[in-house]
Amino acid sequence: MRAEAGPRRISILGATGSVGTSTVDVVLQQRAAFEVEVVTAQSRADELAAIAIRLGAKLAVVADPDAHGALVAALSGSGIAAAAGPAAIIEAAARPVDLVVAAIVGAAGLAPTLAAIEAGADIALANKECLVCAGTLFNRRAAAVGVGVLPVDSEHDAIFQALEAENASAVDRITITASGGPFRTWTLEQMSRATLAQALKHPNWTMGRKITIDSATMMNKGLEIIEAHHLFDIESDRIDVLVHPQSVVHGFVAYTDGSVIAHMGAPDMRIPIAHCLAWPKRVAVATPRLDLALAGTLTFEKPDLERFPSLQLARRALESGNWATNILNAANEVAVQYFLAGEIDYLDIAATVESALDLATATVGGAEVGSIEAALTIDAEGRRLARETIARRGRLRAG
Repeated sequence: MRAEAGPRRISILGATGSVGTSTVDVVLQQRAAFEVEVVTAQSRADELAAIAIRLGAKLAVVADPDAHGALVAALSGSGIAAAAGPAAIIEAAARPVDLVVAAIVGAAGLAPTLAAIEAGADIALANKECLVCAGTLFNRRAAAVGVGVLPVDSEHDAIFQALEAENASAVDRITITASGGPFRTWTLEQMSRATLAQALKHPNWTMGRKITIDSATMMNKGLEIIEAHHLFDIESDRIDVLVHPQSVVHGFVAYTDGSVIAHMGAPDMRIPIAHCLAWPKRVAVATPRLDLALAGTLTFEKPDLERFPSLQLARRALESGNWATNILNAANEVAVQYFLAGEIDYLDIAATVESALDLATATVGGAEVGSIEAALTIDAEGRRLARETIARRGRLRAG
């Protein structure tokens, strides 16, 4: 990890998303501490241009080539360069900086984040799909280059802060917490009638639509189990999940002497982001301060695996290998897209993922994920199987 004097040079991949905009806020609050090289987005040209101008970035890139003209127009007279297309995103990610905030949503973030690693940048990782799709490859590349990976997810940042490096061998188990989402107390019958608006109404966190749905199904927590395995080199059976509706305690580390160290904080993504941006130092950021007296009672409960089967699907995939976690992620991305579009029901999300995993055993089961190309091939298969499953269910219902 770099701890150089002077401003830290950073790039923000996915600057218009929920993590990206929170990162922008942290940087603006500590303007003298950071120099911004690159900001990227999928297609929101005007929003990206405004961010680039506010941060004084050198380059702004949209993944959608059709948004290039709008980006150029919005940046006119600013002196900030503009580019577009998936290849341009990867090239921008490889520009020399100290730290890259990897906040592109989904499997699309894998290639740019690996490009940043190859260029020697430390990674503030908000894209959990990098580890879910190709965790072994990701860690091997990072270790070979000697870059650091800092977890931005609030739960993994909590574990990172509670881990004592000198006592790594004395860790008994780790626990990540979950709010339980909007359907924590709903029955399966109620969940079968859940609407999109209800699924998007998270009780504690303000996030993007995709991750909010993942929180509702608890697939987000399943992906975090896989992420924790790769980040902390710990087996699935030593990673616990506790439902904690207040979202005050974000993670625990239990040691073999019986000690348990917990990390607490308000449910605000700017807190873990600020920790990663400044690590190993800390910077002052205007975020909500935790008041335990005001919070009152903190409660914890075990997740209901019957109502939230995504947790078990994630553990099953993790035990099978990178090919299976890749399929899990790809199928889930497709299923969530269909749910957001109103084309499948809420309970169909987990059912689609399970079906894709079953079918993939015969087509790509046991495949090695030794390259980006292999990861993307398996990802494409997971998406194909998910769409096939959804189409088959639709035909059965229609018939």
